[in-house]
Amino acid sequence: MRFEIPEVSSAVQLTGPDELTLNRNKAVPKVGPEQILGKVEAVGLCFSDLKLLKQFGAHARKQDILSGISRDVLEEIPSYVPDDEPTVPGHETVLRVVAMGENVKGVMLGGRYLVETDYRWLPTTNSNASFGYNFEGGLQQYVLMDQRVITSPKGELFLLEASEGLSASAVALVEPWACVEDAYAVEERTTLKVAGRMLVVAEAAVNGRAFGSLLKYYKRPAVVQWLGKLPAEAADWGVDIVEISVLSEADDTGFDDVVYFGSRAETAEALFAKVGPSGLLNIVQCGGQFGSEVTSMIGRVHYGNIRIIGTTGYDAAESMKHIPATGEIRPGDAINVVGAGGPMGVMHVIRNICQGVEGVQVYAGDLDAHRLGLLSRIAEPMAAERAVQYVPYNPKENPPETAFNYVALMAPVPALAAQAVVQAAEGAIINIFAGIPAHVTGPVDLDAYIAKHCYFIGTSGSVLEDMVAVLAKVEARTLDTDISVAAVTGLDGAVEGIRAVEKALIPGKILVYPSCEGLGLTPLEKLGEALPEVAAKLRDGLWNVEAEKALLAHYEKA
Repeated sequence: MRFEIPEVSSAVQLTGPDELTLNRNKAVPKVGPEQILGKVEAVGLCFSDLKLLKQFGAHARKQDILSGISRDVLEEIPSYVPDDEPTVPGHETVLRVVAMGENVKGVMLGGRYLVETDYRWLPTTNSNASFGYNFEGGLQQYVLMDQRVITSPKGELFLLEASEGLSASAVALVEPWACVEDAYAVEERTTLKVAGRMLVVAEAAVNGRAFGSLLKYYKRPAVVQWLGKLPAEAADWGVDIVEISVLSEADDTGFDDVVYFGSRAETAEALFAKVGPSGLLNIVQCGGQFGSEVTSMIGRVHYGNIRIIGTTGYDAAESMKHIPATGEIRPGDAINVVGAGGPMGVMHVIRNICQGVEGVQVYAGDLDAHRLGLLSRIAEPMAAERAVQYVPYNPKENPPETAFNYVALMAPVPALAAQAVVQAAEGAIINIFAGIPAHVTGPVDLDAYIAKHCYFIGTSGSVLEDMVAVLAKVEARTLDTDISVAAVTGLDGAVEGIRAVEKALIPGKILVYPSCEGLGLTPLEKLGEALPEVAAKLRDGLWNVEAEKALLAHYEKA
């Protein structure tokens, strides 16, 4: 099997912060012995593309890889473009393999594959390498990948075979749906980090016996640094304690567990910087209160995977009891999806309606009546069929008075996280799904957060298991990811499409078909004006495999 491969092709390139261009003469790279050339069939536009657009080389996933692969190998890969090198965005990608090196294993020439994008074994300073960031992504007609990059330490190849019977759009949209699934399926650490590093700041008296029980029950950290008065029982704890006299003496590399006994806002704010990746900040108020909002590192909940817990009492173990095992919705939850009419909000609403959890109510909030109406057209019959209460609302016109057990935030706005705490019921999970940049802070009423046992949760990307699970549902036709599609375009309209995502102009996902040269950004509701033969294939106004076939056939003839 041989494919005709041109010398040059078209690509959307990001050359600097907010600098997008359509390059119609980008060289198509030759494959090396370990490399794969894919012809991109479809790629979805994502809100995460905007974060890269704005931050460019400062984005955590655009930065240089620190370890996990040799520098010599990286220098052999022309699609590795870290820091300020121009890149190609687009990570929701399905491709067909059109060339491969002699050493490549596990893929077939001509095979169709979904790209899993998240290379967590290749760390950058604050995140990890990723397709569409420091490796060129799918907003181009041909993309080069290297099996030494896309093979995990476990030997898993991050290309998932997809059947020919599915639309390319349905396959590409497995990636964002998997990100949604990961946001709920994520398993939370409910203990101290075994053999981890702990920092304790004691501005209130510590119950030595209770704290000793905590250390013993959770198998003890390996390192404890302590600021404040040590209880007399510390000698019996069986851990080595390094006493420090001021917070600046604590290590700057970050701790797995930071425990604060006290209620001074200034101290709590300073301690966020001491929480390492996937770390827990446990605030033990000892009967006190902050009395004002506390500037909190909201962005690191999503990108740094940090967690905040607390108790109004004196025992640090009490805080741990309220950590949920996962981010999953629970029976009887009143769920509030904030920004529900946007592309990812639609997925959250539909996912939670269809999850089969007994007694849930799904509230869908959006300021845009048009977006909300299009969502309701899909969600209302699904909810009725499953006896789920579905409540669409405009937060400015008819805000619900319900206290929510679960809040999913689709907009990267710290104020929304703070508002969710105010509106939260006891034990509420507040899912900061939209990626607030890691450095961004915001004031939060931690007194209310702790008293209600709220829990901020956040995930970035998805793992291979999520992609496999969602793809299996799509292959089995039990999940139709195409219901998310709101517009189609070729590369000619991709830049406009990214701007439309930025301005929330289109209620749903925008799918880019790189082979459809000349196709501008076309919302499905206007498809009849531009491509009536394609519009005729829509089912109840929704995208599907037959509509996609008609679209591709039209541009093949052209």
